[in-house]
Amino acid sequence: MNKIKNLVWSLLLAVPMLALFTGCNKFLDRKPLTATLDDLNQGGLEGQIYGLYGAIRNGDVAGQGFGGIPWLGIHGFRADDSEKGSSAADGADWGVIYDEFQYVKDHWSNTTYWDQHYVLIGQANTALQLADSLGLTDAASVVNIAEAKFFRAFAYFDLVRTFGEVPKIDFRVYNPNDSKKAKASVTEIYALIDADLTNAMANLPATWPAKYTGRLTSAAAKALAAKTKLYRQNWTEALSLCQQIISTGQYELKSDFTKLFREEGENSKESIWEIQAYIGPNGTDNYYSWYGIAQGVRGSGDWDLGWGWNTPTQSLVDAYPAGDARKDATILYSGQSDGYYGKTVPGSVFDVPAGPLPRKFWNKKVYPEPAMQTQTGERQAGWVNQRELRYADVLLMAAEAANEIGGAANQTLATGYINQIRTRAGLSTLSFSTQAAFRTTIKTERRLELAMEGERFFDLVRWNDALTVLGGTGYTNCHRYYPIPQAAIDFAGGVLIQNPCW
Repeated sequence: MNKIKNLVWSLLLAVPMLALFTGCNKFLDRKPLTATLDDLNQGGLEGQIYGLYGAIRNGDVAGQGFGGIPWLGIHGFRADDSEKGSSAADGADWGVIYDEFQYVKDHWSNTTYWDQHYVLIGQANTALQLADSLGLTDAASVVNIAEAKFFRAFAYFDLVRTFGEVPKIDFRVYNPNDSKKAKASVTEIYALIDADLTNAMANLPATWPAKYTGRLTSAAAKALAAKTKLYRQNWTEALSLCQQIISTGQYELKSDFTKLFREEGENSKESIWEIQAYIGPNGTDNYYSWYGIAQGVRGSGDWDLGWGWNTPTQSLVDAYPAGDARKDATILYSGQSDGYYGKTVPGSVFDVPAGPLPRKFWNKKVYPEPAMQTQTGERQAGWVNQRELRYADVLLMAAEAANEIGGAANQTLATGYINQIRTRAGLSTLSFSTQAAFRTTIKTERRLELAMEGERFFDLVRWNDALTVLGGTGYTNCHRYYPIPQAAIDFAGGVLIQNPCW
């Protein structure tokens, strides 16, 4: 496989996981009574850090907060490009909660999402406390510290854009009561994110040896930092960070979009960071992810490709202009040829005559390759990497920031960045007209380029477009932030206050 997924450092899922707030209140970690550098392996923190990579991969049943169906509900179903999917009866409550914006405070989806993000934060805090207590300053440990801080920032960025104000836990928890904290302001959470990513940008390497494919780099930290700046309309800083990535020449758009989300597109030069998954020949070394499994075609026999969640909407299908290569690389159609491997997808219940599949459209970005099915002995694509940060997103962020800053030079930059995206999609290039018109163009290109990748809902909210676009499905301004899980409120014993409206 071309994924060298030597993050079979996922073996280190065995690293104990802290459960904060609503999870198990038994804290297995305790302060080391004695420890020396000789007790630890290379870099001092490697085992702790490898556990962080495993924690976001969601290989275990409980860990679905970063790519399983709780993640899909919060990042996917709420937008206008995707919906709950699957059969009408399967998880019907999810459709009501997320597609129709009837949020539920005690549903297991948001509780798991919250728990798993704080579990990751807890693991990162443990690694950072260990580094501090042992005074680790060697080069390898400095990199490990930067990795831990990236992961903490990554988790908090999800939390702050999903829930708004959340408790700031930036220390190792020894007593569960110490985690009973009130909400910190959004400004305070972003200050922690900024500090963590500043460290990560300064100390993560630009590249890793091939055996560490998928490990965090300085560009990953810069891309995430740029995104957090974009959410706060810090346009100048966002543009600078994106340009730092662009100027390295290390990344480029994969020329054929239709191959970007296939096996050969994993860890390509467009990839800045992917969550690695791997299944070896005949199911050996099975470090799978729920990400592809949860979204695969829900059928039977050879078409039992997954659970069928997070399916494209008619609105998304209709949004692509004629000739846009991204459309048929994003949408898999029931009752039609797959366009890749010479297979015809069975029809749907909406066809005449009706077919067996419950949805008209499926997410083609997780469509399994037959060769991989044969090699792994698995029909469902648990081996698919989850693309978290890619170069196309950097170009889109740079275009948006440049357009918002304004001025002739930045107009030229924004136009150039957008035209790279459009040219790869097989569309004509555009000339700059007005800032407002180009803002609309950028919004459209973000939707079509990043469709089904978990960005759209948050983009609509930060642009203040959510009420206009989603209002007809039940969205109100109260739905900008999800209610904090009731279990977390109960655990905190009055210290943690529920979000407004809920």
